[in-house]
Amino acid sequence: MRRILPFLGEAWALARPYWNSEERWRARGLLAVVVLLNLALVGMGVLLTYWQRAFYNALEAKDFAAFTGLILWGQGGEEGFMPGFSLIAAAYILVGVYALYLQQALQIRWRRWLTDRMLSGWLEKRAYYRIALTDAGTDNPDQRIADDTRLYVDGTLVLGLGLMNAVVTLASFVVVLWGLSGPMEVFGLSIPGYMVWVALLYAGLGTWLAHLIGRKLIGLNFLQQRVEADFRYALVRFRETMEGVALHGGEAQEKRGLLARFGAVIQNWWGIMRATKQLTFFTAGYGQLAVIFPIVVAAPAFFAGRIQLGGLIQTSSAFGEVQGSLSWIVTNYARLTEWRATVERLTGFQRALRAAQDAAGEGPSLTAGGGDGLRVEALSIALPGGRALTQDAALHLAPGEAVVITGASGSGKSTLFRALAGIWPFGTGRIALPPGEALFLPQRPYIPLGTLRAAICYPHDAAGYPEAAVVAALEQAGLGALRGRLDAVEPWERRLSGGEQQRLALARALLLKPRWLFLDEATASLDPEAEEHLYATLRRELPETAILSIAHRPAVVRHHDRVLRLSEGRIGPA
Repeated sequence: MRRILPFLGEAWALARPYWNSEERWRARGLLAVVVLLNLALVGMGVLLTYWQRAFYNALEAKDFAAFTGLILWGQGGEEGFMPGFSLIAAAYILVGVYALYLQQALQIRWRRWLTDRMLSGWLEKRAYYRIALTDAGTDNPDQRIADDTRLYVDGTLVLGLGLMNAVVTLASFVVVLWGLSGPMEVFGLSIPGYMVWVALLYAGLGTWLAHLIGRKLIGLNFLQQRVEADFRYALVRFRETMEGVALHGGEAQEKRGLLARFGAVIQNWWGIMRATKQLTFFTAGYGQLAVIFPIVVAAPAFFAGRIQLGGLIQTSSAFGEVQGSLSWIVTNYARLTEWRATVERLTGFQRALRAAQDAAGEGPSLTAGGGDGLRVEALSIALPGGRALTQDAALHLAPGEAVVITGASGSGKSTLFRALAGIWPFGTGRIALPPGEALFLPQRPYIPLGTLRAAICYPHDAAGYPEAAVVAALEQAGLGALRGRLDAVEPWERRLSGGEQQRLALARALLLKPRWLFLDEATASLDPEAEEHLYATLRRELPETAILSIAHRPAVVRHHDRVLRLSEGRIGPA
């Protein structure tokens, strides 16, 4: 119990924001309708047991008129009018269909809201970036957002409504079963409603045994979701880097790696299969025994003539409903373990998001500076492991000035680039960036999914740029041959070579005309002539843009006003 209560608190903490959100009234209203429809199904189930009693009594009495009436439109009697099976079945089908339909509508609305919230938390304050750098325990955030949210919402509604139905069914049928079973003499004691107590003992023993047998499924289901996501991520990564694999002829190595990850999926799945087999042996036997058990227990009263055949059937049905309600955990144990694993993955992900957002203020401070340019003061940056890259470094970049920073590989130039962008969380110091748009272009350009036009205009809306401006930027970057494919939706990160991707990123700079342009080896994949041409184009087309380049090649240096060198943690003249 000590472990269950905190877990239920975490599950409710995941659900509560939606039911108190801006969609709360629509969500609560939809839930209320679903609950009412489910209660109606329970009520019709109670009615059906009384129909069964009347129907089987008519069979026992060989009353053909009552028999046909109970099948078709209904039959009057001493206990009042009993609707026919056709009417009860039609109502049951109608209510059941709309109960499921509206439940699914609530599921998709809740999932949409929760996915939006998870995505917002992941993207807010660049939590995704810090988690990727530091939190190795939060594996596969994409799988948690895409799959775990779906499993959580579906499981919460299905299990929650199922539990509610079980409670209402129990309350409804306990009264029926109590009245039908009567007293029973045990060692001279008269036990009223003895069938109710038998059902309680039967379900209690079954629940205890199901937990003993199936509890190992909790950890196995948690691990299964992780290894499945690891395998899927490896496949996606292979698809994205297939050219490198092909160039190295690394197919055999990749296959070994993929099969090793899939082997983890298979190994854990076998564990789930063994645990599920053991649990299914028990639940199947438990369910089969429940079919005959109430008839055996009630048979003495039938053979003694105290109840008719219809009463025996009604008693069996009522016992089955009471026992089924009390055995809700037994019936749903496997699904409960999967739901619990999903809740734990989502709550762990939310804790990681909160920790990343709380730490968003760490690292060098990025503030709005004055009109005298970019100023960096007392900048000390480090790697996640703690190794220092710079110590009290300083830098100044005036408006319209072009500065290049060189340095040995591993000296921290790219990390300095990330710190200037305000995304590197490990370090101290002050970075003052004046007003105006800043554009950061890394060595490996980012190309979003969608059209080529959208990739050039990123991160702005392509609708804000005229066709002529986009085509001009393409031609200035040496990609004029692609002007007829601006609206083609293709995997451009694979269609374009490394050099073409860098040209596309430079076309983005020529189109957006930022006030501050930061380039980290942004022309490293180009030949020297193309590199020199593009830098000359940048200086000519963006005369008011300040450029800070990180580069190695001497050809780049002559297109800048100053040359600095990062060495031994300091930035100084080369």
